[in-house]
Amino acid sequence: MSETASSGQDARIAARAKEELGFSRWWQVAAAAVMMGLVSPYQYVWSSIQSPLASSLEISPEAIGLVFTLFVIFQSGSQFPVGWYRDRHGPRRLTLLAGVLAGGGYLGLSVATEVWQLYLLYSLGAVGVGIVYTVAVNTALKWFPDRRGLTTGVGTMAFAGGSALVVPYVRANATAAGYPTVLQNLGVVIGLGILVGAVILRDPPSGWLDGLDVDGDGEQATETDDSSTDGEPAADGGATGDTRQFEWREMLGTWQFWVMYAMFVGVSAAGLMLTAQIVTFADALELDAVTATASATVLPVAGGVGRLVVGDLSDRIDRERAMAASFVLCGLGVVGTVAFARAGMAIPFVGAVIVATFFWSPQYTLFPSVVGDYYGREHSSANYALLYSGKMWGGVFGGAVVGWFVGVASWSVAFLVGGALAVLAGFAALLLRPPQ
Repeated sequence: MSETASSGQDARIAARAKEELGFSRWWQVAAAAVMMGLVSPYQYVWSSIQSPLASSLEISPEAIGLVFTLFVIFQSGSQFPVGWYRDRHGPRRLTLLAGVLAGGGYLGLSVATEVWQLYLLYSLGAVGVGIVYTVAVNTALKWFPDRRGLTTGVGTMAFAGGSALVVPYVRANATAAGYPTVLQNLGVVIGLGILVGAVILRDPPSGWLDGLDVDGDGEQATETDDSSTDGEPAADGGATGDTRQFEWREMLGTWQFWVMYAMFVGVSAAGLMLTAQIVTFADALELDAVTATASATVLPVAGGVGRLVVGDLSDRIDRERAMAASFVLCGLGVVGTVAFARAGMAIPFVGAVIVATFFWSPQYTLFPSVVGDYYGREHSSANYALLYSGKMWGGVFGGAVVGWFVGVASWSVAFLVGGALAVLAGFAALLLRPPQ
């Protein structure tokens, strides 16, 4: 599609969205992005608060390590039922519930006195994070069939980068005496912010693009049933009128889904290992505290920028090749952290963390975009939620499996295995093509 035709198509879809909303569709993405930023500390600040929590509650490292695994399981596992409900009933009630769970989770943690309370509260907060995540990502997919990569990049960038604003604050107060106040403050901000976002978010009505010349070629795309055309983007990121609207059962019958699922597990394993263990890894290899803090701070920033940059780029080039390049570079970055940490090279080590995270995080932009490209927009919430469940197994690797590797081998071996999984996922992306 020519640049002129693409611009005309964008304008037509934007005008139709404004007719439905009464204001620019970008406000939907902005609200979703703010909520994503608010819940991001659950994932990206955990490495900074687990030590004071463990000290305060007198919990062993093995017991406290289970918290992050539970977070990933509940955050990922909640998304399919959330997506299924949202596709049928809209985002508002779910988002209100998310505000209560995510905000209340941190408030409860601030007064927790037993390890089971820690597990329960972090898991409930994780469900709130899962609701916000699936609502936010699919808000972009539903309102921006023409700019999937960019708009999912905006939301997922906020999830990665938002926590960078609070990492220094958390690290400065990461003591047994200081963390309760930190958690209370974060809980109030998270809860109120999500409740405000719930008022703004809504989904487009079914068939809202009917009659639009979304192909930019003078032909109108119409929608007659679930398998008809409705102006969905093709696998190259451009909009066409021939994408079938797959339901989740149909999607499971395609080999492409299972290749992507394996890829999602592999890349998640590398990235979540890095996210959950980077401070402990740096300490274990005797890097100084400044390097460990710098790594924890730049990690979400690099992840946020990577999601936006690579997501926008994938709207312009072949998405499968973008995935391949991104995941291979992620794996090489993880390998670099091992090499530089063992050599005691602090600045290159932080640089390797940046590279690994910059190219890992785009998985959360690229995968939902490809799901929309391959399987359509109508059932995107449930479809992507099924793929996203692969994050559970990545979380198990990043927590429990890494702990096992450290016990039987070393930190270096654990990180090298994670890097290899990301590289394999990158090569697997070259096998992908749209389902027939």
